[in-house]
Amino acid sequence: MQYLILIEQTETGYSAYSPDLPGCVSTGATRAEIEQNMREAVAFHLDGLKLAGLEIPPPTTSSAYIEVAA
Repeated sequence: MQYLILIEQTETGYSAYSPDLPGCVSTGATRAEIEQNMREAVAFHLDGLKLAGLEIPPPTTSSAYIEVAA
């Protein structure tokens, strides 16, 4: 499965979350680090849901860029 993650630059690095997995967040010093940390966070989050006997939410969020005159 592929889950969308949103990455935001912060004053000290990056933070990210997945809209389809509430509570699944991570931080990292670099873009590469935040992507790896989110892979681990998503896997950990899904394992926790399974252990709790909860359903795994399907990925439903998508993204798109639009152009506007600035």
